[in-house]
Amino acid sequence: MVNVDVRSLTQPVGIIRIMAAILTCMCFSLAGAEGVNSSSYWAWCMFTWCFCFFFTFLIVILEFTTVHSKVPFAWDDFTTAFAMLASLMCLIVSIIYPTFFTCKTCHRAIGAAVVSWVCFATYAGEVVLTRLYPRGETSGFLSTLPGIMKMLETFFACLIFVSLDRNQYTGNSGLQWCVAVYSLCFIFSIIIILLTLAQLTSYLPISFDKVVIVYNILAAVMYTTAMVIWPLYSFSNNKQRPPNCGHFCPWDKLVVVTFMTIFNFIVYTLDTMYSIRLVFCIMNRED
Repeated sequence: MVNVDVRSLTQPVGIIRIMAAILTCMCFSLAGAEGVNSSSYWAWCMFTWCFCFFFTFLIVILEFTTVHSKVPFAWDDFTTAFAMLASLMCLIVSIIYPTFFTCKTCHRAIGAAVVSWVCFATYAGEVVLTRLYPRGETSGFLSTLPGIMKMLETFFACLIFVSLDRNQYTGNSGLQWCVAVYSLCFIFSIIIILLTLAQLTSYLPISFDKVVIVYNILAAVMYTTAMVIWPLYSFSNNKQRPPNCGHFCPWDKLVVVTFMTIFNFIVYTLDTMYSIRLVFCIMNRED
């Protein structure tokens, strides 16, 4: 039997989530009314707003109907992690969209850009509320430092995929290796997040923490190779920005992929160091 919890809508966190759902809906409505753009970055902006709206609305409905108490994972951990991810996604979109898709006469686009910044502030406010006044007694994986770094790794990988053009790496084995690195690390990070969120790690026949350490080391090494190979092959012929490069040409996308590769290498390295310290230092000391 489904019960109704009106308090979930009247509490500060519930009010913020309702505001976030309305604001994200306004963002993709204004951007869509301005016109469709073939750029992958426009598609990423639209995806971000729709993604945030859908999950925010879903969270509001599940808490209002108390169905969230029956889900097979840590609900507070999931909602806190989603608020962190949504605030990060809205921050990036709030920079990308006005930079490339607004003009002095594009009133709807300007409105979407302004509302997107308000969305970021709203989700950031939810993060502050949930972190300062946690409702649960224990903290789940996604709201801890390793979980946050795993979300950052997948987020930076998504930005890399958005910036990739097929003709940039087709026929070049070095760049194809880099794409393989981005794809494999993204897939395994998602698997780790899902296994941990669903609390299935205890059913594995081997130590999950040590498997994650081995994966983090391999991912950091693989990203080291990509960090060297990608700019080496991408800018071998065009080391400087072409003079006929438009507002945002393929050369600029190569630069974005280069920086996202560096950022992800840093995150994977920090994740590796923290995981090793957590498993071999802190846990052994407790034993």
